Amino acid sequence: MLKKVDRNKQRIRRHARVRNKIFGTSERPRLNVFRSNTNISVQVIDDSKGTTLVSVSSTDLKLENGGNIDAAKAVGKEIASRAKKAKIKQVVFDRGGYLYHGRVKALADAAREAGLEF
Repeated sequence: MLKKVDRNKQRIRRHARVRNKIFGTSERPRLNVFRSNTNISVQVIDDSKGTTLVSVSSTDLKLENGGNIDAAKAVGKEIASRAKKAKIKQVVFDRGGYLYHGRVKALADAAREAGLEF
């Protein structure tokens, strides 16, 4: 008998593996990505204090379709501009257990182009 594959449980396990190696400090906070079928959201987190410094979601931007590459690019540009306002220049990228491909890659590239360093 075959086991049912729960993709989200697999993603959570991958994310836990990544999080063992990545830690956000106040000098260089963690840029965390969450991707669903319909939306994408990003947070800049200081793990030493346990606080979210800046966050953006495709629902915040009221995009027509929040689950595509164009939405990911818009969220990436917005997170970079909000991080600049909060005087954050460098971050550690946390892909959240997702493959660095498609929407996650588009978000990261847009944030880099807008001036965020990672």
